[in-house]
Amino acid sequence: MTRHNSLRSALTFEEVRSVSPALEKYTLDVVAGNLWKRPDLSPRDRSIVTLSVLIARNQTIGMLHYFNVALDSGLKAGEISEIINHLAFYAGWCNAFSAVAIVKDIFAQRGIGMDQLPEVSPQLLPMDQAAEERRAAAVQESAGPISPGLVQFTGEVLFKNLWLRPGLALRDRSLVTVSALIANGQAAQIPFHLNKAMDNGLSRTQVSELITHIAFYAGWPNAFSAVPVVKSVFDSRPK
Repeated sequence: MTRHNSLRSALTFEEVRSVSPALEKYTLDVVAGNLWKRPDLSPRDRSIVTLSVLIARNQTIGMLHYFNVALDSGLKAGEISEIINHLAFYAGWCNAFSAVAIVKDIFAQRGIGMDQLPEVSPQLLPMDQAAEERRAAAVQESAGPISPGLVQFTGEVLFKNLWLRPGLALRDRSLVTVSALIANGQAAQIPFHLNKAMDNGLSRTQVSELITHIAFYAGWPNAFSAVPVVKSVFDSRPK
């Protein structure tokens, strides 16, 4: 970690040590020295997971460091833009705005301009019409009698627009979504999106490591709460 005014981190290791020497040691030895070097998720994937957790939980103290790590690990500015946009829907508008407040300065320091960001209204990816009809029918049955507006926006904005934006690969978009759901303890929503993630290319090994990684950034209880839900999804799918 370096000084805040260099736009790399909000805290130095010296500052952490002055309050909790043990926390500094765990950070260096376990998080940086072990977790981020485990092979089952690439540094780029770990960055996607970490950013998703930080935004979903509005943990702004970590954003300055980890958005820089993400860019250094191969995540493109346009992909970060799409992650923030995506999480406005899955973690709330104000959480997305909190990320914008920090990322705008990182982009400025790195010379990242509008020409590197996704179009507002791009040509959308093709839709799987059969899958969308199944999803829409299930949502209508469960939520239609309670909140027709929720059903309308879910179809028109999320699944017929947001999920079809080409600036973030479907596999990565699913990785963002599942990470945010686990981080916020939203177990009921995990099965649909985890199945979608695995259909989009996320492997069992990567899902397993995703839970391990999230334990450090959203806490052990949220990771353990996800375990039985993930097991049920694994058990329901072909080996």
